Amino acid sequence: MTDKIIELLKNSGADAWEVSDKVTQAWEFYFIKHELDQNRVRDVEHISVTVYRKLEDGKFLGSASQEINPTASVEEAQKIINDLYERASYVKNPYFELNKDQVTVNNKDYDVEQTARDYIEALQQIPETSTEDINSYEIFAEKTTRRFVNSEGIDVTVVCPGSKVEVVVNARNDQHEIELYRMYESGSCDKAHLIEELTSTLKFGKDRLVTKPTPNLKKATVLFSTEDASELFKFFAMRMHASLKYRGYSDCEIGKSFAEDVQGDKITIKALKELPNSSKNYPVDSEGAKTKDMYLIKDNVPENYWGDCQFRYYLGVKDSYIVGNFQAEGGSSTEAELRQGTYLEPVEFSDFSVDIITGDIAGEIRLAYLHEGDKVTPVSGGSVSGSLPELINNMKLSKELKQYNNVLMPSVIKLENVTIAGNE
Repeated sequence: MTDKIIELLKNSGADAWEVSDKVTQAWEFYFIKHELDQNRVRDVEHISVTVYRKLEDGKFLGSASQEINPTASVEEAQKIINDLYERASYVKNPYFELNKDQVTVNNKDYDVEQTARDYIEALQQIPETSTEDINSYEIFAEKTTRRFVNSEGIDVTVVCPGSKVEVVVNARNDQHEIELYRMYESGSCDKAHLIEELTSTLKFGKDRLVTKPTPNLKKATVLFSTEDASELFKFFAMRMHASLKYRGYSDCEIGKSFAEDVQGDKITIKALKELPNSSKNYPVDSEGAKTKDMYLIKDNVPENYWGDCQFRYYLGVKDSYIVGNFQAEGGSSTEAELRQGTYLEPVEFSDFSVDIITGDIAGEIRLAYLHEGDKVTPVSGGSVSGSLPELINNMKLSKELKQYNNVLMPSVIKLENVTIAGNE
């Protein structure tokens, strides 16, 4: 059907167009405890079409997008394309050009069945006890074949693996029982990472049952050591996003440091073409642009904007793409060195976020560990808050790195003078 759609688009009168044909083959399993409850095989296809139309003598470029069912007739597809051409006249974006550079890709096949089997074997190795165990889990093992074609001559097909597991963990004592939810994504199954993370989750569940109220610390040293810390680096990476820069939401300037008088570690973030076992290892992005390794920020100095071709065109950025994999480089201290003194280590939040515009940190604590020398107290309640742009001058990063799907980052991040509202 895709080739028929392409032929219709060539004859539609559209000034430019794009087609994305995505086929996903997947095995899915749902377990209660470790007993299989149900499973299915999924094979689905989605074809998305975007039509572009020059307006006002090429000053503006309108666009409209819609999916076309793979089983649609030629007449149905023609009607949708005609409607898209009409709808494109209602949108007036400043003119931009689509990606043009051709890319050659060498694909390999992936064993979806083996990935599913690896997850089942890994989850059976979790060290459960009579009071901390796995309630249920759902496994999704996928292989995606994506073909992208545009009016500028790009026609490229990529094949990539992807997987996800959702796990519910229970912990109980004589008075209470709680649930903890986890979701892990990756390319194929990383058994060692999954076992390590779920073993920690079992411990968090056990400690959550015996917490004390979080003291009103006002300003404190906070150590981030879980996947939530990726939100801190996401703020810096998004400041280099072309759309935020063009719209005036980012004040980052190429070659100009965004932090002065730094006493801690400087931020370095790289875009990576490939990261082992990531689900984002695409040789081209979703708009057909070639991926590569490049610095976004180096030692607090912005080096490259990234994002979709529309806003890169507005900024005059030619050699970039929509980044899938990120690496935040480590700092000058070991994890053991950062784990000295008195500090609060939140490991469970009801929600944790960093506003990508302002950098404001907000998180409600469900479980944290208050470290006072050799004394460690599990606490709950209260919140963590602060302004990341104000806190980065004293940020400390561990030398050790840890990967969470498409993000490789320091395993520990330490911030000083974070606001802690207690629950006492």
